[in-house]
Amino acid sequence: MMPTSHQSGSRPTVDDLSMPHQFFLLSLQAEKGRLDDDSEPVRGSLLSAAALAELCIAGLVHSRDGKAERTNAGTPTALDPFLAEVLGDVPPNRPRSWFEVLESRWNRAEGAVRDQLVEAGHIAIEHRQILGPIRRTRIVATDPPQVEALRERVRDAVRAGSEPASGHQEAVLATLAVDGLVGTMFRWRDLRTHKHAIRALAGRMDQEMPGLRKALTYSIAARRGG
Repeated sequence: MMPTSHQSGSRPTVDDLSMPHQFFLLSLQAEKGRLDDDSEPVRGSLLSAAALAELCIAGLVHSRDGKAERTNAGTPTALDPFLAEVLGDVPPNRPRSWFEVLESRWNRAEGAVRDQLVEAGHIAIEHRQILGPIRRTRIVATDPPQVEALRERVRDAVRAGSEPASGHQEAVLATLAVDGLVGTMFRWRDLRTHKHAIRALAGRMDQEMPGLRKALTYSIAARRGG
């Protein structure tokens, strides 16, 4: 189901959120009140990739000659704001390279997704005075059990060795979490133990969204390289 924007007072569940918003929540270290350290440099690229993957699943974007292209499908009037922003980076009738689209807003993606989650009531930002002028900021999920349930379903996509019956979304989120080395999702032992399942999930994503993960690899290399 394509997530849509919601009015205040009608907060969707975590399951109803778009993939970028879910990915943000999956990256949250609840005990520390902050996002995963390992994936911090590449989080913007990963969030943009999650948005592009969802737009592909929804039939709004597809791959043509190795580039991202808008389809003829009409844009939902209540499209999730961040998805709408990323969709706007793929102009009608003018395909763009996946890398160009990923690079369009990698440095703004985290802030945009975070602010939308705050507005929707899924996270709260707490500021605590530590010492003198020093303040500590914490990100707190307002419904931790829902986030943990999502985390387990995404992990199960890897543990099961195939795409889960509940849908394609968990498999894509798992693949992106592996690509981004998101420590809140998978440890090195998990990557070794389930390497064949991870390869199979990545292969399926490559088949259905050709070019996206390759571009993400370049985008991640650019961020981690400096």
